[in-house]
Amino acid sequence: MSCLFCRIVTGDEQAEIVLDRPEVVGFLDIRPVFKGHVLLVPREHVDTLTELPDRLVQPFFATAREVAAVVRDELGAQGTFVAMNNVVSQSVPHLHVHVVPRTKGDGLRGFFWPRERYAEGEAGAYASRLRAALGAQG
Repeated sequence: MSCLFCRIVTGDEQAEIVLDRPEVVGFLDIRPVFKGHVLLVPREHVDTLTELPDRLVQPFFATAREVAAVVRDELGAQGTFVAMNNVVSQSVPHLHVHVVPRTKGDGLRGFFWPRERYAEGEAGAYASRLRAALGAQG
């Protein structure tokens, strides 16, 4: 299996999973724009939004909405940035939505974003907080 995100979904590749549902899996981006940056993917391999089957539209975007609220509330952000690329700038050819915590004055400008790295063990702590909050809602 060559798709990185498919390997994460099946557990063949390590990731900090924050949400594992029948249709959607969420995990922390390893190079987050801001800490707590979640990637949501359909469990089924789909390259781009235009290829997302109708039966997955509702669960995929309902989950994105839920995760955006949890990221905001649980991480003390003022809001979130929710985005997806299709082909251009899509580093992994598997549909994914970015849910990024935002705070006024956080320095995010335009589409050239600095990336952060997690300190040792820090990604696990962020994932645990989000996992607990998402589990309480699901």
